[in-house]
Amino acid sequence: MNNITDKERQALIEKATAGDKKSLEEVILGVQDLVFNLSLRMLGSFPDAEDASQDILLKVITHLSSFKGESAFSTWVFRIAVNHLKNYKKHMFAKFPLSFEFYGEDILNGKIDDVPDLTQDVEKSVLAEELKMSCTNVLLQCLDTESRCIFILGTMFKLDSRIAGDILGITPEAYRQRLSRTRKKMASFLGEYCGEYGCGQCRCINRVNYAIQNHRISPTCLVFSNAAPIPPQTIAEVKEAMEAIDDLSEEFSFCKAYQSPDALKQFIKDFLAGTSLSVVQNA
Repeated sequence: MNNITDKERQALIEKATAGDKKSLEEVILGVQDLVFNLSLRMLGSFPDAEDASQDILLKVITHLSSFKGESAFSTWVFRIAVNHLKNYKKHMFAKFPLSFEFYGEDILNGKIDDVPDLTQDVEKSVLAEELKMSCTNVLLQCLDTESRCIFILGTMFKLDSRIAGDILGITPEAYRQRLSRTRKKMASFLGEYCGEYGCGQCRCINRVNYAIQNHRISPTCLVFSNAAPIPPQTIAEVKEAMEAIDDLSEEFSFCKAYQSPDALKQFIKDFLAGTSLSVVQNA
């Protein structure tokens, strides 16, 4: 939806809320990647992100008539998604919370040399890349929910502080300060422990079998490696360039964006083929 004007988008939304199924599908499919990628970084795993994305997109559908064009549509969707995800308790890491201390202890003392070969003839370099993407994504779970959300909005989506502050209900100044503190915390941990992004001893290639043994990755299900990447700027309408808050804006190259899973796309199409139009009209 990034290639249409605000006026055209508003007209599309008005058609959707009036009952035009094609317009409604275009509106929802246009923001599903945004919703999925925010959910993936907030929750840590593809299955949890897919489940949460379904909930969020249904909320967008049922509240669509309340959008009046007072902000960018993506900002409105971000607000719905953020409010949902900040209170989402059904994901794996809500039940098994992580901390930087736990992560650091595991890196330093995990018995990586005591594990047999579990690669199942999958190239170790492929598994190492899968582990790198998985590990750095899960590392976000060491942040508290609010800090994680701020980090994702500022580092992955590169939102201007006025937009991000509006989404989160805080001032732009508070957002900039908290984003800078959170990025420094992340950079400090990676610099100390991670050999991929810093000077630490941890190398993904050496921890592949340990990660398989602990069910952190699976040779038969390479979710990050098999997901199709897309440029983050294509999934959000960022009208302002990100301010120079600190010197870390390019440090977190693991914050890639991915296309929504086919199952999520099919869920939306199936839902819209059912009773969704009457739901929207009566919302």
